[in-house]
Amino acid sequence: MNNDFFAKEHFETRINCPICHTEIIMHWQRDNIPYFGEVMYITGVCENCKFRFTDTMILASKEPMRYELSIESLEDLNARVIRSTSGTIRIPELGIDVEPGTISQSYVTNIEGVLQRIMNVLITASKWAVEDDESEEKFARSQELMSILEEVMEGKRKITLVIEDPLGNSAIISKKAKAIKLTQEEAEQLNTGMIIFDVDKSELEMDVSENIRSPGKESSENE
Repeated sequence: MNNDFFAKEHFETRINCPICHTEIIMHWQRDNIPYFGEVMYITGVCENCKFRFTDTMILASKEPMRYELSIESLEDLNARVIRSTSGTIRIPELGIDVEPGTISQSYVTNIEGVLQRIMNVLITASKWAVEDDESEEKFARSQELMSILEEVMEGKRKITLVIEDPLGNSAIISKKAKAIKLTQEEAEQLNTGMIIFDVDKSELEMDVSENIRSPGKESSENE
């Protein structure tokens, strides 16, 4: 795509739906929002199969970064979190990884909001496990993680929240947060959740879906 397009406030492109190959009109809208800076909103819906795509493209180029925050008190739960569509969230003590996928969404929230998002996925995973007679272990693990997260949100347990972003568009805003530049090798190992447009070919390539994982006892859900 010609870079001149990105200087416009709004424009449209056409691609083929990755599911049913029907033509989709993609709407591109430029904006400037706090913490992210210049962005481009991209939205499109397939009228045939109802496949929906939404993304926020960060136009600024930044260094790949890792942010770490030790959550030790209720006050830490208020620390602002900026999670772009290319950000990976980790809780090392619990073995939880939230990796970006093709329908990931960027958002600005706080630590408590991030933990609540993870909690919601664990609740869904627990319901699935109840319906599967062979998933007693997964159900028990989900319940254990939910109990721990509840203790964290009550200020009774300490954990570490990590955000890694190969495009440098995610961050934890807190004086306590550690900001570490990722090496090229570390950045290359991270998923970006990017959808790549080739307007000339009307093709849309997808990265892997978003997963929330705990080693050995995993659950996943697209956000």
